[in-house]
Amino acid sequence: MNFTSEHDALRKTVRDFVEKEINPYVDEWEEAGEYPIRDVFKKLGNLGLLGIQKPEEYGGMGLDYSYNLVAAEELGMAKCGGVPLSIGVQTDMCTPAIARFGSDELKRNFLTPAITGELIGSIGVSEVGAGSDVAGLKTTAKKDGDDYIINGSKMWITNSPKADFICLLANTSDDQPHKNKTLIVVPMSTPGITLSPHLNKLGMRSSETAQVFFDDVRVPQRNRIGAEGTGFMCQMIQFQEERMWGAANVIKALESCIEQTIEYCQERKTFGQPLINNQYIHFRLAELQTEVEALRALTYKACELHIAGKDVTQLASMAKLKAGRLGREVTDTCLQYWGGNGYMWENPLARAYRDVRLVSIGGGADEIMLGIICKTMNILPGKQKG
Repeated sequence: MNFTSEHDALRKTVRDFVEKEINPYVDEWEEAGEYPIRDVFKKLGNLGLLGIQKPEEYGGMGLDYSYNLVAAEELGMAKCGGVPLSIGVQTDMCTPAIARFGSDELKRNFLTPAITGELIGSIGVSEVGAGSDVAGLKTTAKKDGDDYIINGSKMWITNSPKADFICLLANTSDDQPHKNKTLIVVPMSTPGITLSPHLNKLGMRSSETAQVFFDDVRVPQRNRIGAEGTGFMCQMIQFQEERMWGAANVIKALESCIEQTIEYCQERKTFGQPLINNQYIHFRLAELQTEVEALRALTYKACELHIAGKDVTQLASMAKLKAGRLGREVTDTCLQYWGGNGYMWENPLARAYRDVRLVSIGGGADEIMLGIICKTMNILPGKQKG
């Protein structure tokens, strides 16, 4: 991928933001289980970082996805995963469908203030019994006059405790599972919406997450994104950018793990010499860095084709799969080299180990990615060539 001076300037802006506005406070936010999301989002909005690829007429920069990828990469330099995840929900998970398929009214009422950081968004797809199995979700939105009446619940919803709206996927008919779903923008202040206490997660501690319940929640049908029954398709398209964002966000985070481990192994001595002198260790770290570069190349290729208007379902799924598995491999290996120090809760590798585990689960589990890749390869169960 050919980066321009404009890419470099954006990269520096995001890097400076992470260094000044996020990293000095990460330990405090992780301990509290939340961060001042409205303040952080407003600062991001003032810099234009919440609307990098969104249309200019709604307050965005109107740039292509390569700029979004650069921002996602630099956010990976945050000393935690929770804050970048929360930002990514706003930019690449709950607003792409509004920007692409939403009405002018929806864009002005929700997309524009999301770009400025005035409104906080969340994405409502997963349920207790339907995480990666999007077709199996049970939440319903039934017509009543000009409104929808929504009943059901959504689980593991990042940003929901502070969110102003949720981009909700619900069943709007009794048609086939891939044809009966619709995306609807639901203001979180609507009567009938309640939340569970914050979910007590293994990692991503600084991002607020809860279960959201809908009990006869009434919203106007004009809050629908696109045509009724196209929600599954709209969400699958939205997933592609989410998965590329997730892969890009992991790259520098994993490089940081490797770099910190090199420094530690240079300082830490065992049996009279630095740990790094052990050939197995320095060979293994070189191998891991090579794998990170392979992930970068795969993610960049997916981005380039996406910008060119190509279907990147396969490559985005591959990048997501690789990011999750490599994240587990890098953090587990590096933590091992830190020994007992790595096992301490506050250790940076321990935090990375906990945070990166979500990459293989959220946005479609590894097994779902493999299924998608098999489908694009025309590998069908029970059918053999020849």
